[in-house]
Amino acid sequence: MASPPRLKRRREFLRVAGKGSRAARPGLVLQALPETAGPLRVGFTATKKLGNAVVRNRAKRRLREAARLLLGQEAPPGWDLVLIGREGTGARRFEQLLGDLRGALRQAGVLKP
Repeated sequence: MASPPRLKRRREFLRVAGKGSRAARPGLVLQALPETAGPLRVGFTATKKLGNAVVRNRAKRRLREAARLLLGQEAPPGWDLVLIGREGTGARRFEQLLGDLRGALRQAGVLKP
């Protein structure tokens, strides 16, 4: 299963944060911006408030894997998503993290209910 294309530039993250909608869950925060053309793209971030680099990188790895599993094959085109790690991201059971992401994607309108 392939990973969805990535957001990498700061200006892309800021555009999604400024114009997109938000959905918060215990394990993550999702920012979603519908676009008119192009594939679904995903960006990952974690703030220093989570902890040191080891903790932040673990949170981002878990978010990347959850996004790969849920959005890898059947990703709806035309969305830019940013997944933000929270304090619970690293310690949360992976099944719960998948449920958090699935619920946030439905709330934002990316996935159909």
